[in-house]
Amino acid sequence: MTRVSRRGRVTIVVLAVVFLLFTLFDRVVGAWADYLWFSEVKYTGVFSTVLTTRLWMFLIFGAAVGLVIAGNLYLAYRTRPLLRPHSAEQHALDRYRLFLLPHMTIWIVAVAGLIGLFSGLSAQGHWQEWLLFSNSTPFGQTDAQFKVDLSFYVFEYPFWRYLLGVAFTAVVFSLLGALALHYLFGGVRLQGAGERMTTAARAHLTALVATFVLLKAAAYYLDRRGLLLDKFPTQDLYGAGYTNVNALLPAKEILAWISIVVAIAILVFSNAFMRNLVWPGLALGLLALSAVAVGGIYPAAVQSFTVKPSQLQKEAEYFQRSIDATRLAYGLNTVQVKPYASRAEKPPTNLPSVDETVTNIRLLDPTVIGETYTQQQQVRGFYEFNPKLDIDRYTIGGKTQDYVVGVREINYASLQQNNWQNRHSVYTHGYGFVAAPANQVVCNGQPFYVSGFLTEQTKPVGDQGQQCASQTDLIPVSQPRIYYGEQMGDVYAITGRAGSGGGGAEFDRPTANAGDQYSSYEGSGGVAVGSYWRRLLYAAYFRETNFLLSGVFNDNSKVLYVRDPEDRVRKIAPFLTLDSDPYPAVVDGKIQWIVDGYTTSATYPYSQRLDWNTAIQDSSTNSRMFPEPRQDVSYLRNSVKATVDAYTGEVTLYAFDESDPILKAWNKAFGNKLVKPRSAISASLQDHLRYPEDQFKVQRDLLSRFHVTTPNGFFSGQDFWEVPKNPANPTADQPPYYIVAKLPNQEKSRFQLTTALAPRSRGNLAALMSASYVDGKPVFEILELPPDTAVQGPAQMHSTMTGIAEARREITQFSSNNSEVIYGNLLTLPVADGMLYVEPIYLRTKSDKTFPTLQKVLVAYGPNYKAYANTLADGLAELVKQATGQAPVPGTGDNTDPGTPPGGNPTGSPQVQEAINAMNKAIADLKAAQVAGDFEAYGRALKALQDAIGRYEAASKAATPAPSTSASPGAQPSASTSANPSASVTPAPSG
Repeated sequence: MTRVSRRGRVTIVVLAVVFLLFTLFDRVVGAWADYLWFSEVKYTGVFSTVLTTRLWMFLIFGAAVGLVIAGNLYLAYRTRPLLRPHSAEQHALDRYRLFLLPHMTIWIVAVAGLIGLFSGLSAQGHWQEWLLFSNSTPFGQTDAQFKVDLSFYVFEYPFWRYLLGVAFTAVVFSLLGALALHYLFGGVRLQGAGERMTTAARAHLTALVATFVLLKAAAYYLDRRGLLLDKFPTQDLYGAGYTNVNALLPAKEILAWISIVVAIAILVFSNAFMRNLVWPGLALGLLALSAVAVGGIYPAAVQSFTVKPSQLQKEAEYFQRSIDATRLAYGLNTVQVKPYASRAEKPPTNLPSVDETVTNIRLLDPTVIGETYTQQQQVRGFYEFNPKLDIDRYTIGGKTQDYVVGVREINYASLQQNNWQNRHSVYTHGYGFVAAPANQVVCNGQPFYVSGFLTEQTKPVGDQGQQCASQTDLIPVSQPRIYYGEQMGDVYAITGRAGSGGGGAEFDRPTANAGDQYSSYEGSGGVAVGSYWRRLLYAAYFRETNFLLSGVFNDNSKVLYVRDPEDRVRKIAPFLTLDSDPYPAVVDGKIQWIVDGYTTSATYPYSQRLDWNTAIQDSSTNSRMFPEPRQDVSYLRNSVKATVDAYTGEVTLYAFDESDPILKAWNKAFGNKLVKPRSAISASLQDHLRYPEDQFKVQRDLLSRFHVTTPNGFFSGQDFWEVPKNPANPTADQPPYYIVAKLPNQEKSRFQLTTALAPRSRGNLAALMSASYVDGKPVFEILELPPDTAVQGPAQMHSTMTGIAEARREITQFSSNNSEVIYGNLLTLPVADGMLYVEPIYLRTKSDKTFPTLQKVLVAYGPNYKAYANTLADGLAELVKQATGQAPVPGTGDNTDPGTPPGGNPTGSPQVQEAINAMNKAIADLKAAQVAGDFEAYGRALKALQDAIGRYEAASKAATPAPSTSASPGAQPSASTSANPSASVTPAPSG
């Protein structure tokens, strides 16, 4: 083999250096920019802790794996036989030996270094596991099987697993490398007479095999604890069941001892006695056979022949363990379950003012009216509100109520001149905190804005001078400029530049008379980029040469980046799982983004494991082009409340659940300086904290099953619930909704998050769930309806209310008259020992630059009383009139006489009467199937109804041949009866 020339070696070295420079350059630039950013937000301790931890793990694990492999390769080389037998096999290997021998040390270092490099890169990604392991904090609770503190499973078990994986990797690569070198240098032979393996090679390789088997013994021992994280074979529960405890657990112990014996046998029989591989091979075969028989066949037999025939009796204890652990891990153990009879079927006469729940009914749907805010409050086309607005409560004039709130941000995609200077140095911020009472609409269905006005032009005025907005700003803000918000994305802002007239150079806002106003940023946020070297750094960081060429920079320039509130909190506390819906609030006159942070774990023993991203999905969740990676969770605490100042970008983390061991461990890892104590939360901030939506969705998903607390009930599954589908979007779950209400058994009204639940595979109502803060502490309540009632659920009531004849007729007209009908959130409210339903209807013209306005309201009380009205007040008054007999019940009392065809001429035809009777029976069957949730029966009843309507129309034509009195398929009897299963063709008594 020819040696590489000196010029060739120099070329290789140069190329390697260039490769390293290009590879490391981005990392160095990124690390420098990150350090400056962390310095800005005053969290350099996080940066340094994470960076040093990752570096040490890279070096330690990379060096450890590299040294183990290098040592074994060197040992294999040093123990090579000095004299190799002459054979064709050895002759064929000569050319490889000649290639390696001159630089054997370099080759060993290169191979070991490469494997060590990848091991180090892998290890630095496990920095969170190491920090938790090294800062483990006791839970003060033990698991049900081994009586070990839960901190072992949450903090220590994942890291021990990783260590075992690294050890296996090092041993396997060492074994493969040593075997290759022993074969290459004649220590192991496949051909020729005599021993196939030298004594040194046998001792070396069998020692590595024995080490592998000993590691397998350690893995079996650790697997014993891991059984508490397994899934039950036949139930959707997690933890060690009967088979795991009584079969797999002893099997793991037996296999661990067998592994130790096998490891000893491999060493002894291979090197001390027989000096061959027959007995070690038999020992390994015994281990494999034992793993199959003891670890596989025996547990399967126990499961099939002992557990399955009497599963409940065998598994009851373990079901209970899983139920208790799940409720504790997700904070469900404090849920208060209270009965709610919902016996009242007639609304009270004082329904419009019966309690605070009714007077605070929310009409504005934050998922619908984001476009309304944008169209009415933007003035300029580049302003935009989040499509999904937020709900918060404010006390104005001594009255506390919920408001739909949002901040006016810049949509950079809508800039008419979207050049680099406009995008980054002129249009740098939004302006204004806009709010409207959630229970009030004015001026043909528009929100009544009370704050955040840009100019007088942003105060809508009605056609006849009606006041459509507050004349004064009722939620005053000392600094209305929005430099940090959800619409910023990855757009950075360059501030500090003076305008040509000496004033600011950043567009501030339009005014009514003085034209556009400009300003200059005076906040503490941002990183100084006045020097050439800083601009050079950020030119490389953002890959933008304008940092070096543009004239927008001066000595006072700053660059503001990472401007999304969620991204800022995640960068400072990467160990937190963040709520998907940060919301703005005015706290002490400043606009603050409030972000809920969760500490989670996937290794809480016996607790139910779920995918976080799947559990929080419903119709209000923004669809993603690419699905989020799976995030397994078996423990959840809302341990942190974070705030981000919309002007300065200042981030503050508050410990909300100070008892959480995971938060204690993380705070300890960062020097106990990362999170402020709960006592630091001001009273004004506490007034705007709300029960987080994602946590509520996860708990709702779990409580649909884990409200059942007995093994018998859980095994039967008869009392399981499910989240009902959203009536406005039947393909997705109905989202929970924030309301200010005083629910039964509550002393006063609260700002709370509520949802309805239905029995599994049925449509009626099973329970109402509510979560709120009382005196700063979370309170979770369930109003459970009796199982013998059939109160209609959201989807059923939506069908009933939209089936009102007038509603169906007008909704059909709206849809056909170039308008789009949008259903708002359907509220299910327990009122006066009954159930009140409210659903707003929005209309939007199918043309550009239009927005939804609330035009109609559907209301219902109990199974019989329902109304379709222009306003909520009119709808509630209509329900009272129906209950007192002053007005007919829609769909019943105002129907035509059964013997009168649509044309109004009595026929007396037997065919007509027979068709009417068939229609009545089909409608009754429809109602029964709807209440029972039997979709198959519902389909049969609907088909029967359609057939009966067809026979009715044919009989009517035969009895009344005049064309003017004939019924068409689109006539009202067909439309109203088919759409409204609760309607009846025969008259029903009103009231």
